[in-house]
Amino acid sequence: MLTIDNLTYRIQGRTLMEGASARLASGWKVGLIGRNGTGKSTLLRLIRESETETDSAIRIGKAAKMGWVAQEVEASDRTLLEETLAADTERARLMHKSETVTDPDELAEVFERLTATDAWSGESRAASILTGLGFSQSDLSRACKEFSGGWRMRAALAGVLFAEPDLLLLDEPTNYLDLEGAAWLESYLKTYPHTVLLVSHDRELLNNAVTHILALEHLKLFVHPGNYDSWQRKRSEQLAQAEAQKAKQDKARAHLQSFVDRFRAKASKATQAQSRIKMLERMQDIVIPLEERTHAFDFPAPDELASPLFVLDDADLGYTAGEPVLRGVNLRVDNDDRIAIVGANGQGKSTLVKSVADRLPLLEGKRVAARKIEIGYFSQDQLDELSAGQNAIDHVRRVRPNATEGQLRSIVANIGFDRSKAETNVEKLSGGEKVRLLLGLTALKKPHILILDEPTSHLDIDSREALIHALNNYEGAVLLITHDVYLAEATADRLWLVNQGRAAPYDGDLSDYRQLVLAADKTRTDSPSVASKSEPAPPPPPQRSETEIRRATADIRKKISAAERDIERLRKSLDALDAKLADASLYDRDPQKAVNLGQDRDKVQAELAVAEEAWLKASEAYEMAASD
Repeated sequence: MLTIDNLTYRIQGRTLMEGASARLASGWKVGLIGRNGTGKSTLLRLIRESETETDSAIRIGKAAKMGWVAQEVEASDRTLLEETLAADTERARLMHKSETVTDPDELAEVFERLTATDAWSGESRAASILTGLGFSQSDLSRACKEFSGGWRMRAALAGVLFAEPDLLLLDEPTNYLDLEGAAWLESYLKTYPHTVLLVSHDRELLNNAVTHILALEHLKLFVHPGNYDSWQRKRSEQLAQAEAQKAKQDKARAHLQSFVDRFRAKASKATQAQSRIKMLERMQDIVIPLEERTHAFDFPAPDELASPLFVLDDADLGYTAGEPVLRGVNLRVDNDDRIAIVGANGQGKSTLVKSVADRLPLLEGKRVAARKIEIGYFSQDQLDELSAGQNAIDHVRRVRPNATEGQLRSIVANIGFDRSKAETNVEKLSGGEKVRLLLGLTALKKPHILILDEPTSHLDIDSREALIHALNNYEGAVLLITHDVYLAEATADRLWLVNQGRAAPYDGDLSDYRQLVLAADKTRTDSPSVASKSEPAPPPPPQRSETEIRRATADIRKKISAAERDIERLRKSLDALDAKLADASLYDRDPQKAVNLGQDRDKVQAELAVAEEAWLKASEAYEMAASD
C-alpha cells in the first residue's frame, strides 16, 4: 500500500530523514511515533504530496485513494450531515448523476456502482460517525457556521472517515476530541477496512488500535509489528543487547591493545603485534544510539493545610449572561485526592474547574476554601495568554519579581529551557514548550490543588510519562480533565461525572465509563431513526449490582493475583534449575550437586502444581461470583 524508499529530506539546513525506507502493507493500522520535532508531520505531508509527483521516493498503491484532515470544515450554510456526505466525492457525484442521467444504460451503471459502494446507507453511516465523535442528533441538521473551530475540526475528521480512503492519514486525531470521542475513534479504527497511518502521542490509542509501529528515530524509519508497548520492549531489548556487545568489544579491544603495547618492541613478537594491530583496525565500533533525555516536570510540595481544601455546597455554576450550566453541585476536595473529571464535551467540565479555581463566580450556593489555599490552574486556553515578544525569563520574572537575573535563569533551566530557549520569544516556541512553560509557572506558586484541563495535547509520549511521574510524586490534590486514558488511569483514583447539568462522584473506574460510552454509542448507531430530534440518552451510571460484585470478589481477585505471582516466580526458578541441570559436565564435576539440584527441581515442580491448582480454583470461584 505504501512504499518509502531511501528518502532523504532536509529543511533549512537540518536533516530530518536520511536514506529512510519502509513498506506498509494493505490493511495495516500503523502508529507513526517519534520525538517532537523529528519530522512526523513532515513525513505525512510528503506522503500526501507524493500523490501528484511522478518521480518520488514515496509511492502508494496503484489506484489507491488517499484521505486526510486538511483543515476544519468551512463555516458554511450547509448542514453538518450534508458536509459529511459531500466528503465522499464519488458517492456525491453518483448520487447527482442518478438524478440527472436519462440514458437507461448509463443510469443502470450508476445504480450498480451505488449499490456496490453501499451508497444507500450513507446517511446512517455519516450520522453514526458524527454522533460517535460527540455531535448530537439535533446537531446533524444545524449549519456548519454555527459550530466553533474545534467542532468543525471534528466535522472534518467525520468527513474523511466517512469517505473511507484506501490510505487514511491522521495527525494527532485525538487532540480535538474528548475522552468519549477518543474512545469511539479507537474502537472505529480497529475495524476500519483499509490502511491507516496515524501520528499520535496517545499511548492508549497506540496500544489498542494499531497493528504496527513506524518509528522515526535517528533519521531512519523502523517498522515493528505490534503495539506501542511491544515496540518499547523490543527497543529496550535491542539497546541492552547493543550495550552488552559494546562492553564485550571494549574488553576484547583492551586485551588486544595491551598485547600490542607490551610486545610491539620485541622482535620475537613483532609479527604477532602487527597482526593484532590489524585486528584492531578492522574492528567496527558498535555505536549505541544516544537517548534524548526528557526534562522532568516538578511540582513542589505545598504548605500543609487541613482537609477539606475546598467545598462546593449546593452550587449553581455557569456564566452570568445565561442559565446555569451545572445545578446543585455538592463536591469536596481533600489533600490526597486524585480526581479525573469525565463527561462529553459541552457538558460543563471546564465550567466546573473554572469555578473551583475561582475564575468563575458562583451563580448560587457556597464555595468554601481553606485559608491561604493556593490553586494552580492550567488550561489550553492559557497558551494564548502568553505575552508575545517576551521570553521564558520575562514570564518567570512576573511570578518572582524580586529574583536576581541569575536566579531567574536557574528557575528557567529547572523548568526545562536551555540558554537559547530561555531567550526565545514565546510565539516562536513549540506547543510542547509553551505547555512546559505554563506548567512551570504554575508550579512556582506551590499550589495545594493542581487543576489540569487537557495538559497533554502538545506533549510527546516521553513528556507525558514525565508528567505522570511528577503528578504521582506531587503531594497536593489533582483535578484532571484529559482525553488521555493512560494519563488518567496512571494518576487518578476517583472520577467525577459531569452530565445533564449535574456533577457528582462516579461509582466506577475509567474502564467502566469507557464501556458505557461505547455501549451508548452502539445504541445510537443501532437506532433506525437518523434524523431524530431528541438528544441521545447520556451514558447511565453503573448499576449498583456491578459495584457490589466488584467488592464481593475483591478477596478472590487478590487470591488470583497472588497465585499468578507465585506461578511466575516458580516458573522462573524451574527455568534456572533446568539450565543448570543441562550442563553435562556437572554430573562428572560435582555429582552431589547434581542430585541436590534434581531434588530442588522436584520440590519447585510440586509447588508449581499447587500454585496452578490454587489459581484454577480462584478463577472458577470468581466466575461463579461474577455470574451470580
